[in-house]
Amino acid sequence: MAEALVLGGGGVAGIAWLTGLLAGLSDAGQDVTGADVIVGTSAGSTVAAQLGSGLSLEELFARQVDPALQAAEIMAEVDLASFGAQAGALLQGASGFADIRRRLGGFALAADTVSEPERRAVIESRLPSHEWPARALKIVAVDAESGEPRVFDNASGVSLVDAVTASCAVPGVWPPVTIDGRRYVDGGVRDGNNADLAAGARRVLVISPMPTDAALLPTEKPLADAVADLRASGAEVAIVEPDAASLATFGTNPLDPSTRLPAAEAGRAQGRALKLSWS
Repeated sequence: MAEALVLGGGGVAGIAWLTGLLAGLSDAGQDVTGADVIVGTSAGSTVAAQLGSGLSLEELFARQVDPALQAAEIMAEVDLASFGAQAGALLQGASGFADIRRRLGGFALAADTVSEPERRAVIESRLPSHEWPARALKIVAVDAESGEPRVFDNASGVSLVDAVTASCAVPGVWPPVTIDGRRYVDGGVRDGNNADLAAGARRVLVISPMPTDAALLPTEKPLADAVADLRASGAEVAIVEPDAASLATFGTNPLDPSTRLPAAEAGRAQGRALKLSWS
């Protein structure tokens, strides 16, 4: 495997920013969307699926900034600081990372949210194609009861829409997703990027909408550790996070659909000015 593209979580704003950044990189002659494998978590799973839809980056960008083309999102009132504090209290005394994931899964199962069909309809509207792409695509979710991570791909026998819906099921905000009798929550419960799943690639680009120093949940494989392991195996790794202008567009609630246009435009400007640096 030559190249891997890792797309992390970051809400509706993260989807827009990722799309804009990829378009901006392409504008600058650095199109990275032809990677052999794409690892998508939460927002990144949406963008990963969109990249395999057959639409161009320009068309995908338009779907973020043109109100007539935007997906029919559901407004969610989330304050990141409050969410982090609530999660911290919930996880106090946890016996390990599997226990952390189970606690977050239990929290998600007990939460009062919109129905699964309502939420699935949002993901359907986000994805131009509901078929798995031909390229290798890894979409990460977590079993809400067991706490075990699951990586969906085109050999899993699971629909692309269900896989992406599961990966985007933020605990306490969106309903866990039922797949083969199990309930799944956001892949970010394992890690916001899951960059270790790019192992085996000679070159890895990690694009993380949420800065690593702003992580809300403890993780078994922090990005720094995953990148160190990738580099130790001989891979060249580059990491891109939002610059100050991009991050400002996320506001306090990256799930707010109104963040899409400014986040996409800021991401594109950042991508155009960015010179990828591999090490």
